[in-house]
Amino acid sequence: MGDGLSSLQRPEPLTLLQQVFGYDSFRPGQETLIHALLAGRDAVGVMPTGGGKSICYQLPALMLPGITLVVSPLISLMVDQVQALVQLGVRGAYLNSSLNQKQLARALDNACRGMYKIIYLAPERLNTAGVRRLAESQPISMVCVDKAHCVSQWGQDFRPSYLEIPRFVRSLPRRPVVAAFTATATPKVRRDLAEMLELREPTYITTGFDRPNLYFEVQRPQDKFDALVACLERHPRQSGIVYCLTRKEVETVCQRLCKLGYHATRYHGGLETEEKNRNQEDFIYDRSPIIVATNAFGMGIDKSNVSFVIHYNMPKDMESYYQEAGRAGRDGSAAECILLYSGRDVKLNQYMIEQDPEEETVDAATRDFLRRQELLRLEQMSRYAVTGRCLRNTLLAYFGERRTEPCGHCSNCTRAVRPARGEERPAIDSRRQALLSALFEERTRQARRHGVAPANIFSDLTLREMAQELPENEFQLLQVTGVTFAKCRRYGAAFLRVIARSKEEQS
Repeated sequence: MGDGLSSLQRPEPLTLLQQVFGYDSFRPGQETLIHALLAGRDAVGVMPTGGGKSICYQLPALMLPGITLVVSPLISLMVDQVQALVQLGVRGAYLNSSLNQKQLARALDNACRGMYKIIYLAPERLNTAGVRRLAESQPISMVCVDKAHCVSQWGQDFRPSYLEIPRFVRSLPRRPVVAAFTATATPKVRRDLAEMLELREPTYITTGFDRPNLYFEVQRPQDKFDALVACLERHPRQSGIVYCLTRKEVETVCQRLCKLGYHATRYHGGLETEEKNRNQEDFIYDRSPIIVATNAFGMGIDKSNVSFVIHYNMPKDMESYYQEAGRAGRDGSAAECILLYSGRDVKLNQYMIEQDPEEETVDAATRDFLRRQELLRLEQMSRYAVTGRCLRNTLLAYFGERRTEPCGHCSNCTRAVRPARGEERPAIDSRRQALLSALFEERTRQARRHGVAPANIFSDLTLREMAQELPENEFQLLQVTGVTFAKCRRYGAAFLRVIARSKEEQS
């Protein structure tokens, strides 16, 4: 398999975007960041969840001559990203603890022979002998830091291992361009990460944190489970996440939902790896459209058709809330983000912060500082839960965006008036709806056959456009948003047969 560029000679970024990634145009901020990186300038991209951060480094990685290393904190994110790249015809790999020694050695050998353009790895692996051998045998053109807020002690996910990144960059024979991306950085964190990562006059792009398709609501119900069921009744047969603070709450809520007949599964850190993987796959493949989980679930899960995210308990900070809520509506469809709040949530979070195991790699003074910051963020999260002001504006203000006009699309703005559900979806008659169901079924078959997530075949929006446009051949199929040359070659014939069969049945 090639790297997606075998037939292209020094393509323009837009051409590559269309032919490899299947998008007609850049999203806000993407083109500026891509051109900066291609020109050899460091860059910082602050974009909301689902804002297209990965394109900003994956596309220039294909155009730069050497290898791009992507530093990422989570195995699930690495696996999902590499799987998606392979589906696009791009050679990618990851180096992490999910590989056994034989697999890791083979991946490193392939990398040292230049077989990959993009390699994902954890920050702890940067200064290992294998990665040093890679850096000596192949040119490193770019180092991309994902979840870059982890480098800052002011951030909610500070990881001391991220402080190793600038040391690694300094050790390379030739300094590569360095890019940093995050979705949840406050202004203070954004200033801090550029200094901590030793970026050189970086190009800064902040595209804004607003997700207009998300509806925000805070409820203070007497019975949270009854309120949860009422929310689920508004989303029959739709996919969603229910976040709980504790493993015990996850177990209780999941069991009660299953007794009521909901196809729900669970996810938390106390489960065996095999069950976690199985339950995660059941959710991704829509066998269990509802997943009840702690915050251990979600990072790196690119499931486009999540219609709601319900927080059964208030999380400990605004960053976590916005990141978790932002897993809804990734395909641009209308989605709900609902927080079920009670005063007990505050006390439970305080207890969990105080009982949090001490970070052994930092000194006592730093541990005390980090704990004080956590308590301050909890206070700010609590203010969001009880405010009477526009919820969207309150969220945006936390991340440095000031708006004065009410959004008109949150519970504090609309009060008893509920927004229309799914009004942005194309109007498809009953025959088209039957075709759409058949296309979804075909996507599930292809996903199981190739062992990939359905969203990595085609997104929901792509299937809806197929049902609307009714392409008859590969040329017409390539005009559908999200259909790339690689995906057309691999899956096009199967989906065209479904469309042709539907036309025959309806003629």
